[in-house]
Amino acid sequence: MSPLIEESALRDAASTFGTGVAVITAQGPDGPAGMAVQSFASLSLDPPYITFSPARTSRSWPLIRAAGRLAVNVLAADQCELSRCFAASGGDKFAGTAWQPGHNGAPVLEGVLACFEADIEDELPGGDHTIVIGRVTRARSLRDADPLLYFRRTYRRLTPA
Repeated sequence: MSPLIEESALRDAASTFGTGVAVITAQGPDGPAGMAVQSFASLSLDPPYITFSPARTSRSWPLIRAAGRLAVNVLAADQCELSRCFAASGGDKFAGTAWQPGHNGAPVLEGVLACFEADIEDELPGGDHTIVIGRVTRARSLRDADPLLYFRRTYRRLTPA
């Protein structure tokens, strides 16, 4: 960490930016792999790119990278436990989780708001994270519900303004 800023101050400030929650999935030779992320975003319409940033310490990211294609599953407000499961390190994250293979073979989780299927296009260094760029091959809205949000280190739901 730079001596100009304390890690706790950076974490506190960053936690005030509310994000959606997504689960990145892929089908590997040894079965499905997945991880929860808050860093997912649409990057470009032309070409159709998405981006997310897994931690360099992630054990799931190397499995997803090796597959070369993935699905970004955008979680609904009632999928908090699913997010916790995929955020945990180790274990069978797919145990008891309903899913179907997408067009590219990556798991599409049941009940998600939307799914983006993509091929990994590029990977760039980003400090203690990796910046991943995926070329979208299919995008679908699957459910009309509120999103799962993450704000100030806890899950939240939308409330009308």
